[in-house]
Amino acid sequence: MGLQTKMAWQPEDNGLQQILQLLKESQSPDNATQRNVQQKLEELNKYPDFNNYLIFVLTKLKTEDDPTRSLSGLILKNNVRAHFEKFPSEVTTFIKQECLNNIGDPSPLIRATIGILVTTIVAKGELRNWQELLPSLCNSLDSDDYNVCEGAFGALQKICEDNAEDLDNDSTRPLNILIPKFLQFFKHNSPKIRSHAIACVNQFIISRTQALMVHIDSFIENLFFLAADEDTDVRKNVCRALVMLVEVRMDRLIPQINNIVEYMMCRTQDDDDSVALEACEFWLSLAEQPICKEVLGSHIDRLIPVLVKGMKYSEIDIILLKGDVEEDDMVPDKESDIKPRFHKSKSHTQKHTDGDADGELSDDGYDDDDSLSDWNLRKCSAAALDVLANVFRDDILPVLLPILKETLFHNSWEIKESGILVLGAIAEGCMTGMIPHLPELIPYLISCLGDKKALVRSITCWTLSRYAHWVVGQPHEQYLKPLMEELLKRVLDANKRVQEAACSAFATLEEEACTELVPYLGFILETLVFAFNKYQHKNLLILYDAIGTLADSVGHHLNKQEYVNMLMPPLIEKWNVLKDEDKDLFPLLECLSSVATALQSGFLPYCEPVYRRCVSLVEQTLNQNFANQTQPDSVDPPDKDFMIVALDLLSGLAEGLEHHIDSLVANSNILKLLYQCMQDPMPEVRQSSFALLGDLTKACFQHVKPCIGEFMPILAQNLNPEFISVCNNATWSIGEISVKMGLSTNNNNNNNLTGNEMQPYITLVIGPLVDIINRPNTPKTLLENTAITIGRLGLVCPPEVAPMLQQFIRQWCSSLRNIRDNEEKDSAFRGVCQMINVNPGGVIQDFIFFCDAVASWSQPKADLKEMFYKILHGFKNQVGEENWTKFSDQFPQPLRERLAVQYGV
Repeated sequence: MGLQTKMAWQPEDNGLQQILQLLKESQSPDNATQRNVQQKLEELNKYPDFNNYLIFVLTKLKTEDDPTRSLSGLILKNNVRAHFEKFPSEVTTFIKQECLNNIGDPSPLIRATIGILVTTIVAKGELRNWQELLPSLCNSLDSDDYNVCEGAFGALQKICEDNAEDLDNDSTRPLNILIPKFLQFFKHNSPKIRSHAIACVNQFIISRTQALMVHIDSFIENLFFLAADEDTDVRKNVCRALVMLVEVRMDRLIPQINNIVEYMMCRTQDDDDSVALEACEFWLSLAEQPICKEVLGSHIDRLIPVLVKGMKYSEIDIILLKGDVEEDDMVPDKESDIKPRFHKSKSHTQKHTDGDADGELSDDGYDDDDSLSDWNLRKCSAAALDVLANVFRDDILPVLLPILKETLFHNSWEIKESGILVLGAIAEGCMTGMIPHLPELIPYLISCLGDKKALVRSITCWTLSRYAHWVVGQPHEQYLKPLMEELLKRVLDANKRVQEAACSAFATLEEEACTELVPYLGFILETLVFAFNKYQHKNLLILYDAIGTLADSVGHHLNKQEYVNMLMPPLIEKWNVLKDEDKDLFPLLECLSSVATALQSGFLPYCEPVYRRCVSLVEQTLNQNFANQTQPDSVDPPDKDFMIVALDLLSGLAEGLEHHIDSLVANSNILKLLYQCMQDPMPEVRQSSFALLGDLTKACFQHVKPCIGEFMPILAQNLNPEFISVCNNATWSIGEISVKMGLSTNNNNNNNLTGNEMQPYITLVIGPLVDIINRPNTPKTLLENTAITIGRLGLVCPPEVAPMLQQFIRQWCSSLRNIRDNEEKDSAFRGVCQMINVNPGGVIQDFIFFCDAVASWSQPKADLKEMFYKILHGFKNQVGEENWTKFSDQFPQPLRERLAVQYGV
């Protein structure tokens, strides 16, 4: 292939035949042929004008069939993606020119391929270097030839989708011309062109692009004009636009809002499911607007039945879900059915906080149809009913109750199933109004767990889990016991979907019931252990979760020999079967971590092999990571989740076994590995490392102590609230270390704290901690952890921390007044009392906050109470009776009484 530059480029016949042959071969289904083609393509890429041949076949070689020409364009697109920077400039110019000249090819497939090629070139940052692109496409829109107009629009839509931000920031302001141009085409006689035009404009709504905002009224007017369009794509794009406008320009929709609501109600029932789904999103968007209740108030009684109707399984859903297959528990899972699981790293909250450190909510069950994990009309309708129930609360029950009466007891299983889904969807928003009906509904639902249709049994599991909180609050004999018995039968159901739903529902019940489950533990464990031998791959992973949650919920009550004997053999058997690189280790390690923490000394017989393997997983991951950084071409990067989960299980072991872990730590290199993990660029690795460091500090400080000089600077660097959970665990760890350092110094120096070993590190950490406690919008958990750690530092090094008292005392008191009395609160308050003794002036301005925090204790230990007494009376004596009275008159009544009764001030 020679490059000819004198005249317009022409292919050599020989070269052209070679490439056509290759294109033919690449359509072969045979794998060996495919590999051969890949190899030849790589070789051909060495010729500068290879890409000219490809564009020539795509745009000029009309004698070939469309699929062959299109394939040539797609190979060219891949080359652009991989090697564009290396293309000679004349090749680049030739390709760009050919694209623009042929944007209106008569074949829709070729037009679409050229559009993809254009947008791939633009993605290479070529918007700036291809000055004629947008003007040329813009001119083509006005062409009388439909193909040219449609081809240009297809390309523009792809460019707008992929480069909205670049177009908006372009100094030549192309959107000032493009957007008004697009709006003109909303009334074009071709539905395809109308659809392209709206799709182009829609890319600029969410970012509130200025060029669109100036035309917003004419945009909305045009949308109304298209409301009744016959074409499904046009209707879909109109709905999509209105959904986004709710979020961005609600003010502009208000004058027409009643018409819009009527329109969207109608579209939510569109014959085309994809249009109905786009329209149904509108209710989710609207529910987030403060004005929702006012806007929907007069429509809600008509909207609710529409949403309920959308919650029924469609015929196609039932086919996809194999709704007619009732028993499939013997059928092995396809690997493709198993969604990747994401491990949630351990986050150390002080033991008094509720919920997850980062406030993550569990998924709300609208993903109950895993094989349909695509969002569909049923899920969207259910989610919309859920959010609207949260907006309107019990006000929607007069509309809903008659519907529930009709659907829940219907003869057709599809309608009954949708009624049970409705009941679950409103559980959160309408709980108060539903309570009077639950004594009748819960037994009915429990009976539905035995329905002959698997899809009815599975949705019933989910709906019952939404009412678990109420069930647990009633006399056990009445609801909890029968519910538990039936759910556990469903855990062993012959249908895999039901097994999965029952396991998830049971985990929710465990979280709600906690130690209330203790009397039934034997029965529960029998069932869960039996499921081990029954479950296929996917549900096994959910079973681990149910066992882990059980351990978290009942804690040390699990540590009975008969329970340990039932539970541990199957877990250890799985543990032995799984290879180190098997991702199924994640959920098993998470589960074992909870079990180890709960069993405490009961886990001792199993701990050594588990401990060793975790250390080995951490080490293998670090080694592979090092190899990957030094030879990135030959070694893949590791999956760090193996290391994270192993660190978390080690944390569970340290927390559960306490000092029993001593010899294991002594005989391993875990602290050396931990030092590396603490410096990992991935936040989740650091988060789990600091959790483990804190747990090892509590369990066997003598092994941690020699490393403190290396660890402390790393902990200090991680006091960065940008990564909440990392910062949280680093803060907690520093607090645990300071208490242990103080104690070990104390033991050496006979209660003389002056030679404190923590002292050199105070300046490293106290500044960032004070910054965190004073930051606005810091999450509650992090505030509490920070306050406790500052108090603990003050306990072991009062002279170093006390001078800063005034900078944090007000926030400190506010953060800790709401937590329950416990060891951590105790050590933190002792520290603050020590600091006040060193620097009483630091608390004067905020003394009322200190009084309030002292009054938050229900039963402080006697010596701590004595410290409070001295400080309160010292302050009172210093200011005198009259000033004290004036000061304490500002207190709220309950605070004044409490201090008077408890401390006589």
